[in-house]
Amino acid sequence: MLDKIKNLKNFKKVASKLPVGSGSDKLLVGLDVGTEFVKALIARVEGDELEIIGVGRARQSLSDMQSGAISDIAGVVGNCEAALSQAENMAGVSARQAIIGIAGELVKGLTTTVRYRRPNPERPLDSAEIELIIDRAQAKTLDRAQKQLELETGKRDVEVKLVNSAIVSIHIDTYKVSNPIGFQGKEMVIQLYTAFAPMVHIGALERTASELDLDLMAVAAEPFAVSRSVIGTDASSSFTAILIDVGGGTTDIAVVDDGGVQGTRMFGIGGRAFTKSIASELDLEFAEAEKIKLELSRGGLESSAKTKALKAVEKTLDVWLDGVELALSEFTNVDHLPHRILLCGGGASLQPLIAALKEQKWYKDLPFTRKPTVELIDPEQVMDINDTTGKVTDHTLITALGLLRVGYDTMLGSEGRTNRLKEKFNKILSV
Repeated sequence: MLDKIKNLKNFKKVASKLPVGSGSDKLLVGLDVGTEFVKALIARVEGDELEIIGVGRARQSLSDMQSGAISDIAGVVGNCEAALSQAENMAGVSARQAIIGIAGELVKGLTTTVRYRRPNPERPLDSAEIELIIDRAQAKTLDRAQKQLELETGKRDVEVKLVNSAIVSIHIDTYKVSNPIGFQGKEMVIQLYTAFAPMVHIGALERTASELDLDLMAVAAEPFAVSRSVIGTDASSSFTAILIDVGGGTTDIAVVDDGGVQGTRMFGIGGRAFTKSIASELDLEFAEAEKIKLELSRGGLESSAKTKALKAVEKTLDVWLDGVELALSEFTNVDHLPHRILLCGGGASLQPLIAALKEQKWYKDLPFTRKPTVELIDPEQVMDINDTTGKVTDHTLITALGLLRVGYDTMLGSEGRTNRLKEKFNKILSV
Protein backbone atom coordinates (compact mmCIF):
# COMPACT_ATOMS: atom_id res chain seq x y z
CA MET A 1 0.00 0.00 0.00
CA LEU A 2 2.82 2.43 0.88
CA ASP A 3 4.47 1.70 -2.48
CA LYS A 4 1.24 2.51 -4.29
CA ILE A 5 0.90 5.85 -2.47
CA LYS A 6 4.56 6.66 -3.17
CA ASN A 7 4.09 5.87 -6.88
CA LEU A 8 1.05 8.15 -7.01
CA LYS A 9 3.04 11.03 -5.51
CA ASN A 10 5.78 10.45 -8.08
CA PHE A 11 3.18 10.50 -10.86
CA LYS A 12 1.84 13.86 -9.68
CA LYS A 13 5.37 15.28 -9.66
CA VAL A 14 6.02 14.04 -13.22
CA ALA A 15 2.63 15.16 -14.50
CA SER A 16 3.18 18.64 -13.08
CA LYS A 17 6.32 19.00 -15.22
CA LEU A 18 4.46 18.28 -18.45
CA PRO A 19 2.78 21.21 -20.20
CA VAL A 20 -1.00 21.24 -19.84
CA GLY A 21 -3.01 21.72 -23.03
CA SER A 22 -3.83 25.38 -23.64
CA GLY A 23 -7.34 26.76 -24.04
CA SER A 24 -7.08 26.43 -27.80
CA ASP A 25 -5.57 22.95 -27.55
CA LYS A 26 -8.50 20.81 -26.39
CA LEU A 27 -7.41 17.46 -24.97
CA LEU A 28 -9.41 14.45 -23.73
CA VAL A 29 -8.42 11.36 -21.75
CA GLY A 30 -10.30 8.10 -22.28
CA LEU A 31 -9.65 5.84 -19.27
CA ASP A 32 -10.82 2.23 -19.63
CA VAL A 33 -10.48 0.77 -16.13
CA GLY A 34 -10.73 -2.92 -16.93
CA THR A 35 -10.43 -6.01 -14.79
CA GLU A 36 -7.13 -7.07 -16.40
CA PHE A 37 -5.75 -3.78 -17.75
CA VAL A 38 -6.11 -0.05 -17.39
CA LYS A 39 -5.95 1.56 -20.85
CA ALA A 40 -5.44 5.28 -21.30
CA LEU A 41 -5.80 7.25 -24.53
CA ILE A 42 -5.10 10.96 -24.94
CA ALA A 43 -6.72 12.71 -27.89
CA ARG A 44 -6.60 16.22 -29.30
CA VAL A 45 -9.85 17.66 -30.62
CA GLU A 46 -9.39 18.86 -34.20
CA GLY A 47 -12.68 20.25 -35.50
CA ASP A 48 -15.08 17.31 -35.89
CA GLU A 49 -12.35 14.72 -35.41
CA LEU A 50 -10.19 13.36 -32.62
CA GLU A 51 -6.48 12.66 -32.99
CA ILE A 52 -4.90 10.06 -30.70
CA ILE A 53 -1.57 11.44 -29.47
CA GLY A 54 -0.85 9.23 -26.45
CA VAL A 55 -1.44 5.57 -25.52
CA GLY A 56 -0.71 3.73 -22.27
CA ARG A 57 -1.73 0.57 -20.46
CA ALA A 58 -0.99 -1.12 -17.15
CA ARG A 59 -1.93 -4.55 -15.80
CA GLN A 60 -4.22 -4.79 -12.78
CA SER A 61 -3.59 -7.06 -9.81
CA LEU A 62 -6.04 -9.88 -9.10
CA SER A 63 -7.44 -8.05 -6.07
CA ASP A 64 -7.90 -4.64 -7.72
CA MET A 65 -11.12 -5.41 -9.62
CA GLN A 66 -13.97 -7.87 -9.27
CA SER A 67 -16.42 -8.45 -12.15
CA GLY A 68 -15.70 -5.07 -13.70
CA ALA A 69 -16.04 -3.06 -10.46
CA ILE A 70 -13.27 -1.51 -8.37
CA SER A 71 -12.48 -3.44 -5.19
CA ASP A 72 -9.17 -1.71 -4.25
CA ILE A 73 -9.18 2.03 -4.99
CA ALA A 74 -5.51 2.54 -4.06
CA GLY A 75 -4.42 -0.31 -6.30
CA VAL A 76 -6.49 0.92 -9.26
CA VAL A 77 -5.23 4.49 -8.80
CA GLY A 78 -1.66 3.24 -8.96
CA ASN A 79 -2.34 1.34 -12.17
CA CYS A 80 -4.16 4.30 -13.70
CA GLU A 81 -1.24 6.60 -12.99
CA ALA A 82 1.12 4.12 -14.68
CA ALA A 83 -1.04 4.02 -17.82
CA LEU A 84 -1.51 7.80 -17.79
CA SER A 85 2.23 8.37 -17.40
CA GLN A 86 2.90 6.32 -20.53
CA ALA A 87 0.22 8.18 -22.50
CA GLU A 88 1.29 11.63 -21.33
CA ASN A 89 4.97 11.00 -21.97
CA MET A 90 4.09 9.88 -25.50
CA ALA A 91 1.82 12.89 -26.04
CA GLY A 92 4.24 15.34 -24.46
CA VAL A 93 1.39 17.09 -22.66
CA SER A 94 -0.71 16.56 -19.55
CA ALA A 95 -4.45 16.19 -20.23
CA ARG A 96 -6.91 16.74 -17.39
CA GLN A 97 -10.42 16.27 -18.84
CA ALA A 98 -11.28 12.56 -18.52
CA ILE A 99 -14.00 10.10 -19.39
CA ILE A 100 -13.97 6.85 -17.40
CA GLY A 101 -15.81 3.67 -18.34
CA ILE A 102 -18.00 1.70 -15.98
CA ALA A 103 -18.95 -1.97 -16.33
CA GLY A 104 -20.30 -4.80 -14.21
CA GLU A 105 -23.46 -6.84 -13.81
CA LEU A 106 -25.17 -4.11 -11.77
CA VAL A 107 -24.86 -1.50 -14.54
CA LYS A 108 -28.28 -1.49 -16.21
CA GLY A 109 -28.92 -0.23 -19.73
CA LEU A 110 -32.63 -0.04 -20.56
CA THR A 111 -34.69 1.30 -23.45
CA THR A 112 -37.97 2.90 -22.43
CA THR A 113 -40.85 3.90 -24.69
CA VAL A 114 -42.88 6.90 -23.54
CA ARG A 115 -46.18 7.86 -25.22
CA TYR A 116 -47.19 11.45 -24.67
CA ARG A 117 -50.59 12.79 -25.75
CA ARG A 118 -50.17 16.49 -26.38
CA PRO A 119 -52.77 18.81 -24.79
CA ASN A 120 -52.57 21.15 -27.78
CA PRO A 121 -51.91 19.11 -30.97
CA GLU A 122 -51.94 22.17 -33.22
CA ARG A 123 -49.13 23.95 -31.35
CA PRO A 124 -45.69 23.30 -32.93
CA LEU A 125 -43.34 21.28 -30.74
CA ASP A 126 -40.53 23.16 -29.02
CA SER A 127 -37.46 22.08 -27.04
CA ALA A 128 -39.12 22.74 -23.66
CA GLU A 129 -41.88 20.23 -24.40
CA ILE A 130 -39.33 17.66 -25.62
CA GLU A 131 -37.30 18.04 -22.43
CA LEU A 132 -40.45 17.46 -20.36
CA ILE A 133 -41.09 14.17 -22.17
CA ILE A 134 -37.48 13.07 -21.76
CA ASP A 135 -37.61 13.84 -18.02
CA ARG A 136 -40.65 11.55 -17.75
CA ALA A 137 -38.85 8.78 -19.64
CA GLN A 138 -35.78 9.02 -17.42
CA ALA A 139 -37.88 8.93 -14.25
CA LYS A 140 -39.73 5.87 -15.54
CA THR A 141 -36.48 4.09 -16.36
CA LEU A 142 -34.91 5.00 -13.02
CA ASP A 143 -37.78 3.28 -11.26
CA ARG A 144 -37.30 0.15 -13.43
CA ALA A 145 -33.55 0.11 -12.76
CA GLN A 146 -33.99 0.44 -8.99
CA LYS A 147 -36.53 -2.39 -8.86
CA GLN A 148 -34.30 -4.63 -10.97
CA LEU A 149 -31.27 -3.98 -8.75
CA GLU A 150 -33.31 -4.58 -5.59
CA LEU A 151 -34.44 -7.91 -7.03
CA GLU A 152 -30.91 -8.98 -7.97
CA THR A 153 -29.15 -7.79 -4.80
CA GLY A 154 -31.91 -8.56 -2.29
CA LYS A 155 -31.47 -5.04 -0.85
CA ARG A 156 -34.06 -2.31 -0.72
CA ASP A 157 -33.55 1.35 -1.59
CA VAL A 158 -30.46 0.75 -3.71
CA GLU A 159 -29.17 4.18 -4.71
CA VAL A 160 -28.53 4.43 -8.44
CA LYS A 161 -27.45 7.25 -10.72
CA LEU A 162 -27.97 8.03 -14.39
CA VAL A 163 -24.83 7.29 -16.38
CA ASN A 164 -25.81 7.71 -20.04
CA SER A 165 -28.91 8.58 -21.99
CA ALA A 166 -29.59 8.84 -25.71
CA ILE A 167 -32.62 9.12 -27.98
CA VAL A 168 -33.26 5.95 -29.99
CA SER A 169 -36.23 7.11 -32.06
CA ILE A 170 -38.96 9.76 -32.21
CA HIS A 171 -42.42 9.30 -33.76
CA ILE A 172 -45.20 11.84 -34.13
CA ASP A 173 -48.58 10.28 -34.95
CA THR A 174 -46.71 7.13 -36.17
CA TYR A 175 -44.47 9.24 -38.46
CA LYS A 176 -40.76 8.84 -37.68
CA VAL A 177 -38.80 12.09 -37.46
CA SER A 178 -35.19 12.94 -36.67
CA ASN A 179 -35.91 16.52 -35.57
CA PRO A 180 -39.40 17.05 -34.09
CA ILE A 181 -39.04 20.80 -33.57
CA GLY A 182 -41.84 22.60 -35.36
CA PHE A 183 -43.99 19.52 -35.98
CA GLN A 184 -47.65 19.35 -34.98
CA GLY A 185 -49.46 16.21 -33.87
CA LYS A 186 -51.60 14.49 -31.24
CA GLU A 187 -49.19 11.86 -29.93
CA MET A 188 -45.43 11.81 -29.56
CA VAL A 189 -43.60 8.54 -28.90
CA ILE A 190 -39.96 8.63 -27.78
CA GLN A 191 -37.71 5.63 -27.31
CA LEU A 192 -34.95 6.55 -24.87
CA TYR A 193 -31.92 4.48 -23.94
CA THR A 194 -30.69 5.07 -20.38
CA ALA A 195 -27.95 3.43 -18.34
CA PHE A 196 -27.85 3.45 -14.55
CA ALA A 197 -25.25 2.24 -12.06
CA PRO A 198 -25.10 1.90 -8.27
CA MET A 199 -23.72 5.01 -6.56
CA VAL A 200 -21.07 2.91 -4.79
CA HIS A 201 -19.48 2.01 -8.15
CA ILE A 202 -19.68 5.55 -9.49
CA GLY A 203 -18.28 6.92 -6.23
CA ALA A 204 -15.22 4.68 -6.53
CA LEU A 205 -14.54 6.00 -10.04
CA GLU A 206 -15.03 9.60 -8.90
CA ARG A 207 -12.55 9.01 -6.07
CA THR A 208 -10.07 7.50 -8.54
CA ALA A 209 -10.34 10.55 -10.79
CA SER A 210 -9.88 12.86 -7.82
CA GLU A 211 -6.74 11.05 -6.67
CA LEU A 212 -5.33 11.41 -10.18
CA ASP A 213 -6.16 15.14 -10.34
CA LEU A 214 -8.44 14.53 -13.31
CA ASP A 215 -11.47 16.62 -14.21
CA LEU A 216 -14.11 13.91 -14.62
CA MET A 217 -16.32 14.98 -17.54
CA ALA A 218 -18.38 11.80 -17.65
CA VAL A 219 -18.71 8.22 -16.45
CA ALA A 220 -19.88 6.10 -19.37
CA ALA A 221 -21.40 2.62 -19.51
CA GLU A 222 -18.81 0.75 -21.56
CA PRO A 223 -21.16 -1.01 -24.02
CA PHE A 224 -22.71 2.39 -24.73
CA ALA A 225 -19.21 3.78 -25.35
CA VAL A 226 -18.45 0.95 -27.79
CA SER A 227 -21.63 1.72 -29.70
CA ARG A 228 -20.71 5.42 -29.88
CA SER A 229 -17.31 4.50 -31.34
CA VAL A 230 -18.80 2.80 -34.40
CA ILE A 231 -21.78 5.13 -34.89
CA GLY A 232 -19.72 8.33 -34.80
CA THR A 233 -21.20 11.78 -35.30
CA ASP A 234 -23.74 10.87 -38.00
CA ALA A 235 -27.18 11.45 -36.46
CA SER A 236 -28.81 9.75 -39.47
CA SER A 237 -26.63 6.64 -39.22
CA SER A 238 -28.29 3.35 -40.17
CA PHE A 239 -25.63 1.27 -38.42
CA THR A 240 -27.08 -2.04 -37.17
CA ALA A 241 -25.18 -4.73 -35.23
CA ILE A 242 -24.71 -6.62 -31.98
CA LEU A 243 -21.60 -5.36 -30.17
CA ILE A 244 -19.93 -7.70 -27.68
CA ASP A 245 -17.09 -6.41 -25.49
CA VAL A 246 -15.37 -9.36 -23.79
CA GLY A 247 -13.35 -7.90 -20.94
CA GLY A 248 -11.37 -9.54 -18.20
CA GLY A 249 -14.23 -9.76 -15.69
CA THR A 250 -17.42 -9.13 -17.65
CA THR A 251 -18.99 -9.44 -21.08
CA ASP A 252 -20.90 -6.34 -22.19
CA ILE A 253 -23.46 -6.48 -24.99
CA ALA A 254 -25.14 -3.66 -26.90
CA VAL A 255 -27.77 -4.03 -29.60
CA VAL A 256 -27.75 -1.17 -32.10
CA ASP A 257 -30.53 -0.87 -34.69
CA ASP A 258 -30.67 1.83 -37.34
CA GLY A 259 -28.14 3.96 -35.46
CA GLY A 260 -29.98 3.74 -32.10
CA VAL A 261 -28.88 1.84 -28.99
CA GLN A 262 -31.76 -0.52 -28.22
CA GLY A 263 -30.27 -1.59 -24.91
CA THR A 264 -27.24 -3.04 -23.15
CA ARG A 265 -26.70 -6.12 -21.01
CA MET A 266 -23.74 -7.34 -18.97
CA PHE A 267 -22.84 -10.61 -17.27
CA GLY A 268 -19.93 -11.57 -15.07
CA ILE A 269 -17.91 -13.92 -17.27
CA GLY A 270 -14.84 -12.64 -19.10
CA GLY A 271 -11.30 -13.58 -19.99
CA ARG A 272 -10.27 -14.13 -16.38
CA ALA A 273 -12.81 -16.98 -16.04
CA PHE A 274 -11.07 -18.87 -18.88
CA THR A 275 -7.69 -18.36 -17.22
CA LYS A 276 -9.05 -19.76 -13.95
CA SER A 277 -10.39 -22.81 -15.81
CA ILE A 278 -6.95 -23.50 -17.24
CA ALA A 279 -5.34 -22.99 -13.84
CA SER A 280 -7.79 -25.38 -12.19
CA GLU A 281 -7.74 -28.12 -14.83
CA LEU A 282 -3.96 -28.08 -15.35
CA ASP A 283 -3.06 -27.36 -11.70
CA LEU A 284 -1.18 -24.15 -12.49
CA GLU A 285 -0.69 -20.78 -10.88
CA PHE A 286 -2.86 -18.01 -12.35
CA ALA A 287 0.07 -16.23 -14.02
CA GLU A 288 1.21 -19.41 -15.78
CA ALA A 289 -2.35 -20.21 -16.85
CA GLU A 290 -2.66 -16.69 -18.29
CA LYS A 291 0.44 -17.28 -20.43
CA ILE A 292 -1.07 -20.51 -21.78
CA LYS A 293 -4.34 -18.72 -22.57
CA LEU A 294 -2.47 -16.03 -24.48
CA GLU A 295 -0.52 -18.65 -26.42
CA LEU A 296 -3.80 -20.40 -27.20
CA SER A 297 -5.15 -17.09 -28.51
CA ARG A 298 -2.10 -16.67 -30.73
CA GLY A 299 -2.15 -20.29 -31.91
CA GLY A 300 1.34 -20.88 -30.59
CA LEU A 301 0.80 -23.98 -28.42
CA GLU A 302 2.04 -27.44 -29.35
CA SER A 303 -0.70 -29.93 -30.24
CA SER A 304 -0.66 -31.82 -26.91
CA ALA A 305 -0.67 -28.65 -24.81
CA LYS A 306 -3.33 -27.14 -27.06
CA THR A 307 -5.63 -30.14 -26.56
CA LYS A 308 -5.35 -29.83 -22.77
CA ALA A 309 -5.92 -26.06 -22.85
CA LEU A 310 -8.95 -26.39 -25.13
CA LYS A 311 -10.46 -29.01 -22.86
CA ALA A 312 -9.90 -26.72 -19.89
CA VAL A 313 -11.78 -23.77 -21.42
CA GLU A 314 -14.58 -25.85 -22.96
CA LYS A 315 -16.90 -25.89 -19.94
CA THR A 316 -16.46 -22.18 -19.27
CA LEU A 317 -17.06 -21.48 -22.95
CA ASP A 318 -20.39 -23.33 -22.79
CA VAL A 319 -21.44 -21.21 -19.81
CA TRP A 320 -20.29 -18.04 -21.61
CA LEU A 321 -22.39 -18.91 -24.67
CA ASP A 322 -25.39 -19.50 -22.41
CA GLY A 323 -24.78 -16.02 -20.98
CA VAL A 324 -24.75 -14.48 -24.46
CA GLU A 325 -27.95 -16.30 -25.39
CA LEU A 326 -29.70 -15.27 -22.18
CA ALA A 327 -28.61 -11.64 -22.52
CA LEU A 328 -29.83 -11.42 -26.12
CA SER A 329 -33.14 -13.09 -25.24
CA GLU A 330 -33.89 -10.10 -23.00
CA PHE A 331 -34.01 -7.69 -25.96
CA THR A 332 -37.75 -8.06 -26.36
CA ASN A 333 -38.12 -4.52 -27.74
CA VAL A 334 -36.72 -5.56 -31.16
CA ASP A 335 -38.57 -7.76 -33.66
CA HIS A 336 -35.38 -9.31 -35.03
CA LEU A 337 -31.83 -9.30 -33.75
CA PRO A 338 -29.12 -7.95 -36.09
CA HIS A 339 -27.26 -10.78 -37.79
CA ARG A 340 -23.93 -8.93 -37.65
CA ILE A 341 -21.89 -9.48 -34.46
CA LEU A 342 -18.84 -7.32 -33.78
CA LEU A 343 -16.40 -8.24 -31.00
CA CYS A 344 -13.88 -6.21 -29.03
CA GLY A 345 -11.99 -6.39 -25.73
CA GLY A 346 -9.02 -8.46 -24.67
CA GLY A 347 -11.13 -11.56 -24.02
CA ALA A 348 -12.24 -11.58 -27.65
CA SER A 349 -8.68 -12.53 -28.62
CA LEU A 350 -9.40 -16.09 -27.48
CA GLN A 351 -9.76 -18.01 -30.75
CA PRO A 352 -11.98 -20.82 -29.34
CA LEU A 353 -14.46 -18.14 -28.25
CA ILE A 354 -14.75 -16.72 -31.78
CA ALA A 355 -14.95 -20.23 -33.23
CA ALA A 356 -17.77 -21.15 -30.85
CA LEU A 357 -19.79 -18.08 -31.83
CA LYS A 358 -19.32 -18.90 -35.50
CA GLU A 359 -19.81 -22.65 -35.43
CA GLN A 360 -22.14 -23.61 -32.59
CA LYS A 361 -25.95 -23.40 -32.72
CA TRP A 362 -26.39 -21.11 -29.70
CA TYR A 363 -28.51 -18.67 -31.74
CA LYS A 364 -31.22 -21.11 -32.87
CA ASP A 365 -33.83 -20.11 -30.26
CA LEU A 366 -33.24 -16.37 -30.72
CA PRO A 367 -35.05 -14.09 -33.22
CA PHE A 368 -32.35 -14.01 -35.90
CA THR A 369 -33.51 -13.98 -39.52
CA ARG A 370 -30.33 -15.79 -40.58
CA LYS A 371 -27.12 -17.18 -39.13
CA PRO A 372 -25.12 -14.38 -37.54
CA THR A 373 -21.73 -13.36 -38.87
CA VAL A 374 -18.90 -12.75 -36.41
CA GLU A 375 -15.88 -10.47 -36.72
CA LEU A 376 -13.53 -8.40 -34.59
CA ILE A 377 -13.92 -4.63 -34.64
CA ASP A 378 -11.01 -3.00 -36.44
CA PRO A 379 -9.92 0.47 -35.25
CA GLU A 380 -10.39 1.56 -38.87
CA GLN A 381 -14.14 1.03 -38.33
CA VAL A 382 -14.19 3.63 -35.55
CA MET A 383 -15.66 6.84 -36.90
CA ASP A 384 -13.88 10.22 -36.91
CA ILE A 385 -10.94 9.19 -34.70
CA ASN A 386 -7.44 9.18 -36.18
CA ASP A 387 -4.44 7.51 -34.57
CA THR A 388 -1.19 9.46 -34.95
CA THR A 389 0.80 7.13 -32.67
CA GLY A 390 0.61 3.89 -34.64
CA LYS A 391 -0.23 2.11 -31.35
CA VAL A 392 -3.98 1.67 -31.78
CA THR A 393 -3.88 -1.40 -33.97
CA ASP A 394 -6.46 -3.91 -32.74
CA HIS A 395 -9.79 -4.59 -31.05
CA THR A 396 -8.46 -4.32 -27.47
CA LEU A 397 -8.60 -0.50 -27.45
CA ILE A 398 -12.07 -0.05 -28.97
CA THR A 399 -13.74 0.67 -25.61
CA ALA A 400 -11.20 3.40 -24.82
CA LEU A 401 -11.83 4.91 -28.27
CA GLY A 402 -15.56 4.89 -27.50
CA LEU A 403 -14.96 6.71 -24.23
CA LEU A 404 -13.21 9.47 -26.16
CA ARG A 405 -16.27 9.69 -28.42
CA VAL A 406 -18.53 10.09 -25.36
CA GLY A 407 -16.18 12.82 -24.14
CA TYR A 408 -16.42 14.60 -27.46
CA ASP A 409 -20.24 14.32 -27.35
CA THR A 410 -20.21 15.81 -23.85
CA MET A 411 -17.92 18.65 -24.87
CA LEU A 412 -20.00 19.40 -27.95
CA GLY A 413 -23.24 19.37 -26.00
CA SER A 414 -21.88 21.71 -23.32
CA GLU A 415 -20.78 24.19 -25.98
CA GLY A 416 -24.14 24.08 -27.77
CA ARG A 417 -22.54 23.88 -31.20
CA THR A 418 -25.32 21.88 -32.87
CA ASN A 419 -28.86 22.81 -33.84
CA ARG A 420 -30.12 19.39 -34.88
CA LEU A 421 -32.26 18.19 -31.99
CA LYS A 422 -31.42 14.50 -32.09
CA GLU A 423 -27.68 15.29 -32.06
CA LYS A 424 -28.16 17.92 -29.40
CA PHE A 425 -30.01 15.68 -26.99
CA ASN A 426 -27.76 12.68 -27.64
CA LYS A 427 -24.86 14.88 -26.56
CA ILE A 428 -26.53 16.72 -23.71
CA LEU A 429 -27.84 13.45 -22.29
CA SER A 430 -24.56 11.58 -22.62
CA VAL A 431 -23.80 12.26 -18.93
